[in-house]
Amino acid sequence: MFALKVGFIILYYLILFVCAVYGIHRFFLLCLYYKYKRVNVKPKGSFPILPNVTIQLPIFNEMYVVERLLDATSTIDYPKEKMEIQVLDDSTDETSIILKKKVDELRRKGYSVTYIHRDDRKGYKAGALDEGFKKATGEFTAIFDADFVPQKDFLQKTIHYFTDESVGMIQLRWEHMNRNYSLLTRLQSIFIDGHFVIDQAARSRSGRFFNFNGTAGIWRKSCIERAGGWQHDTLTEDLDLSYRAQLDGWRFVYLPDVVTPGELPVEMNSFKSQQHRWAKGSIQTGRKLLPKLWRSPIPLKIKLEATLHLTNNLAYILLIALSILMLPVTLIRFDLGMGWYKLLIIDLPLFIAATLTVTVFFICSQKEICKNWIERAFFIPLAIALSIGLCVNNARAVLEGMFNNDTEFLRTPKYRIETARDTWKEKKYKGTRGAFPVIEMSLGIYFTITIIVAIIKENYLTIPFLIPFQFGFLYVSSMSILQEYRVWPLSNKDKL
Repeated sequence: MFALKVGFIILYYLILFVCAVYGIHRFFLLCLYYKYKRVNVKPKGSFPILPNVTIQLPIFNEMYVVERLLDATSTIDYPKEKMEIQVLDDSTDETSIILKKKVDELRRKGYSVTYIHRDDRKGYKAGALDEGFKKATGEFTAIFDADFVPQKDFLQKTIHYFTDESVGMIQLRWEHMNRNYSLLTRLQSIFIDGHFVIDQAARSRSGRFFNFNGTAGIWRKSCIERAGGWQHDTLTEDLDLSYRAQLDGWRFVYLPDVVTPGELPVEMNSFKSQQHRWAKGSIQTGRKLLPKLWRSPIPLKIKLEATLHLTNNLAYILLIALSILMLPVTLIRFDLGMGWYKLLIIDLPLFIAATLTVTVFFICSQKEICKNWIERAFFIPLAIALSIGLCVNNARAVLEGMFNNDTEFLRTPKYRIETARDTWKEKKYKGTRGAFPVIEMSLGIYFTITIIVAIIKENYLTIPFLIPFQFGFLYVSSMSILQEYRVWPLSNKDKL
């Protein structure tokens, strides 16, 4: 029995150590960001004659946002004769009717608009992009998802970077038109800002690999061709092509000052579906490309960082294991006579590495882009709790990615939620809840019991570390259930 107890403790600390490694990786990226912050990327020159550009708009059942997308695309400041708009429509509902009317309207105004409709959805988004790619007339291809709004001047600010023949892709920074709509959108914006403000800038300026994010980016057509084209054997075709292109020697440019607003999911089940797709796709891409990456002649520092990048979602499996082990390990350690002061000495450095480093990472990302960053910083502990609450959903995705369990590409429903007056209660689309909220709710109750045990054992210093687990699981599970039936919250009136 003693050996079993010791085994539990060793397993617990091993898991906590690996979680700390991923936390330290975030801090490493933060250090890279500040080291290369003043690196100013400028175009090599300018095109004397502007090149032809194709704007690809992949769409599947997005009836509420497609008119906004096409209206914004039609205002892009670029010669009409040099710009082709491709509407890649896989829709099975009235979205197609709306699109056809809008396409006809733009054609009457003199725009070159190609409408491509597919009935089989083969390859999902990657298949649609590939279908359009074969017919595209532009030397360069810009891609915008239906929930994004391309800005009028984005081509004028970006196209001249392609005068450098080694540049294969340019990624723009995402902004959020409904950031303050609800607690959920506030917390999502913190996640995404961390990625775009710190991750992407640090990787691109330091010469590491970084990825096209599926939307708000521009590709050189020859780069896509030489890297093997759009492939649909992963759920993250953008990440897959990005790594293949960079392994092929292409250089990517990230422009944090060129911003494209998008709409964040306002409903928990839709958000979880999006997170599931991203987590599973990253693991699939890692399985596919990590062997090739390690066989390549690129520097070791790039290989190591790319490996952590492609595998960081493994932390969700570790979080579940850590969650389950917390209560029994706490009881075992007290049974073995390890008082709170010993626990503090052992646990605190690892918890700091796993959590405080991430907190600092997000604080710095908000400070870089926002004057009222202190106000936003108050939401960061809740964002970390939300990431913990997602671990059941995302761990399932990771396991599916590891064992190559094929699933449908589920697009994230959008409702054109832009202001506090908007509501999605009567809108047609909604995310799918599934059975996992029951597991998440059970874990929330489990941590409530763990907190009670900590109080009984007078182990008060562990409670601040337990509360994020309790809140995260209870928040994610309750919102998944309530919003399945569109009970609460439905508008900005319900935000914290």
